Amino acid sequence: MATPEAPNPDFEKLVKEAVLSMPAAQHLGFGFDRIAPGEVDLVQPHRRELTQHNGYFQGGVLGSLADFAAGSAAGTLLPAGWINMTIDYTVKILAPAKGDRLLARGRVVHPGRVLSIAGAEVYALGGDRETHCATALVTMRNVEIRSS
Repeated sequence: MATPEAPNPDFEKLVKEAVLSMPAAQHLGFGFDRIAPGEVDLVQPHRRELTQHNGYFQGGVLGSLADFAAGSAAGTLLPAGWINMTIDYTVKILAPAKGDRLLARGRVVHPGRVLSIAGAEVYALGGDRETHCATALVTMRNVEIRSS
């Protein structure tokens, strides 16, 4: 598959600002590791309040990280003045998530004018271990921002 072209040259700045200004992303502590057209790597540092038994990340944290990574990847391909919002997502948890941090690799599956489909693979990272712990498929509605 050819590398997609971002229609907005400021896609990196706008995606970062859009995500990092959201209270949920701030609360969870997300950070960007990489942003490219159609692809985003999003990191979630380990914090005790995000875990369940025995220090495993709680499943909702995996889902949130996957949703944000996939949505951010799709956001890199939107024209200036557009945003996207999740309308549906499915997360399959494949293994317990335990480590120093989580990494979600979001990628666009199908960019569209009205709907975009993206996916994310979530990995638990700790020491020299990388465990693939979840996979998600996310559908976003693309919306033009109109001033009032």
